[in-house]
Amino acid sequence: MGCALILWAETTEPAAARPGLAGDRHADVAIVGAGYTGLWTAYYLAKADPSLRIVVLEAQTAGFGASGRNGGWCSALFPVSSRRLAALPGSSRASAIELHRAMQATVNEVGLVTAAEGINCDYHKGGTIVFARTKAQLARARAEVGEAHDWGPGDLRFLEADEVAAHARATKVLGATFTPHCAAIHPGKLARGLAAVVEGLGVTIHENTPVTAIESGRAITPYGVVRAEVVVRATEGFTPALDGQSRAVAPVYSLMVATEPLDDATWERIGLADRPTFSDHRHLIIYGQRTADGRLAFGGRGAPYHFRSRVKASYDEVPRVFKVLQATLRELFDGLDDVGFTHAWGGPLGIPRDWCASVGFDRGSRLAWAGGYVGDGVSTTNLAGRTLTDLILGRDTALVRLPWVGHRSRRWEPEPLRWLGINAGLRAMNFADTEERVTGRDSRIARLMAPLTGR
Repeated sequence: MGCALILWAETTEPAAARPGLAGDRHADVAIVGAGYTGLWTAYYLAKADPSLRIVVLEAQTAGFGASGRNGGWCSALFPVSSRRLAALPGSSRASAIELHRAMQATVNEVGLVTAAEGINCDYHKGGTIVFARTKAQLARARAEVGEAHDWGPGDLRFLEADEVAAHARATKVLGATFTPHCAAIHPGKLARGLAAVVEGLGVTIHENTPVTAIESGRAITPYGVVRAEVVVRATEGFTPALDGQSRAVAPVYSLMVATEPLDDATWERIGLADRPTFSDHRHLIIYGQRTADGRLAFGGRGAPYHFRSRVKASYDEVPRVFKVLQATLRELFDGLDDVGFTHAWGGPLGIPRDWCASVGFDRGSRLAWAGGYVGDGVSTTNLAGRTLTDLILGRDTALVRLPWVGHRSRRWEPEPLRWLGINAGLRAMNFADTEERVTGRDSRIARLMAPLTGR
């Protein structure tokens, strides 16, 4: 992890070390990756059939990756639009709407399960507010609300400028969108709590056990082979390290900063009393939340993609991006000039070539997978875990008929085209925001990029 200070790691009790794999073993289900996808899958499988022998293999520690480092948005966001979902082979307008309804229900499911299992992850469903702070952003906000209404299940509202202050007091606000379908959580507490719960259900987690290859019927590690009837790949941004998976997803880094706890006077100026997650309608994504212990945790894209999909601890820290995030947050809310920032960290998330997350199970090879969440994984992983459970157990449910089930994104281009294209896209989104501030009109660059970003 380098020298990065991860807020979510420092504000949880450290878990006891779990032993690594020591030799070959057999299981009914082997799950590769102890992030949210792997843990939720283990949870629902163990609940559905307590007799199953389930083994989870983790290269580091449970929740080490994006699951323990994200912005804590348990939202109904799916990385591609309803229009794009409806255009998938075998999909339709009705099935795209059903997926978004399932995502909305998933936000509640996470809250219900964490409460029932005693996982105190600071879950609070305060919705999401997205500010419009330029004329171009305002037009985009209104259009987004119109599209959401066209597709039915959005519950997305447009807020006039004078209505925004009831939720948050950001600067330069011309309007905003608001949805109730999001809860703020503490990612580290959820990951560690869920790992403990699945162990209590009889699931074995082997940490410090990197899997080098996944094949039909087995997961291969330096310390032994786990043979299983079903093998589940749940590796997200770390997938390219597996044999044969170098172009499956692109690991793109997202970085975060967090302030010291703020005093009551500062919170009075900022608002966010109901802990809605927040962002604005710029193109280069930003995201934030008011934490349960009274901090602002704030992140965004902008860190470079690294050649050949490399993932290293040193990439978690980009001082230039940390400074930009601090400046952006201070510009977004008044009264933060003298507030200190105590934490800064980052990590990779997985982006498929078409930006569409997927889940599936090949009955021939007995291999299952889920991932490609593009940063929208806190809730989507739960839906993935329930869907994989139904697929593996052969249950014919509404979940297994959703349009992301069985979807296969095409592979990313070989290098150096991948490196050139992704980093050019990141720069284009940054330039698009600058273009809009100067012209006051919707960015032409962003319109050209839209087909490549899931819109």
